[in-house]
Amino acid sequence: MPLAFWKYEGLGNDFVLFDARSDPSALALGPDDARRLCDRHHGIGADGLLIIERPRGAGLARMSVLNADGSVAEMCGNGLRCVVKYLADRDPSRPQRLKVATGAGVLESELDWGPDGVERVTVAMGPARLEAPTLPHGGPFVRTPMEGHLGTAVSMGNPHLVLLDVPPPEAGRLGPVIERHSLFPQRTNVEFVAPRADGGLDVAVWERGVGLTLACGTGACAAVVASALEGRSPFDQWVPVQLPGGPLDIKVAKDLSQVWLRGAVRFVFQGSLP
Repeated sequence: MPLAFWKYEGLGNDFVLFDARSDPSALALGPDDARRLCDRHHGIGADGLLIIERPRGAGLARMSVLNADGSVAEMCGNGLRCVVKYLADRDPSRPQRLKVATGAGVLESELDWGPDGVERVTVAMGPARLEAPTLPHGGPFVRTPMEGHLGTAVSMGNPHLVLLDVPPPEAGRLGPVIERHSLFPQRTNVEFVAPRADGGLDVAVWERGVGLTLACGTGACAAVVASALEGRSPFDQWVPVQLPGGPLDIKVAKDLSQVWLRGAVRFVFQGSLP
């Protein structure tokens, strides 16, 4: 039988979504499938695969993510917003909130509805953690020298290294070097951040297992966390983040116990695989 898929995007960060609750054969998708389907010339084209599974505990459903290179992503903020839209648009009760289980725990989202379904999703992403597990002293990795710049490691359930005051155009040059740096045996996402006149941030992301992306939700969160720790961005207020694919809004609790991500999400098309 054909295997149905849906294509979604959040600011150009795009995904191929499969619902394994209705078709368990989607659970057999693996790294080779991800590389083939995400190929932009010979496949569907995407930054990753999203697979919705039946919940193992709390939550409406569980999301798993395969990057374009076949590696597993513990968490994906834009991918989660796509999953939330998919689930909510099929719920006749038009919920205002949804919970989804992820590799970073059960996360709750608030939904903004428009005439054609969910238009914007705000996700409570959970705590931000300052950690780089391979450091000799085992402590936070904050403003630490890295390839001639100062980097701050932030975990949003997946690893990030934020480089403040490094122009976003440097992402293509430095991103692949830092992603595979020996300090990050599981590799890392890398954010290149420049301040904006309106108090926001310009951010480019070299995404682990993907490369340059038009947007990265967890990367935007990590960038605002690092900027707020430096006193450059406010805590407990929405901070605009401009990514190549468009704007996101990020809010960080002062004690780092919660980070919120808000942005638009869009259904693109659907199809089936033989």
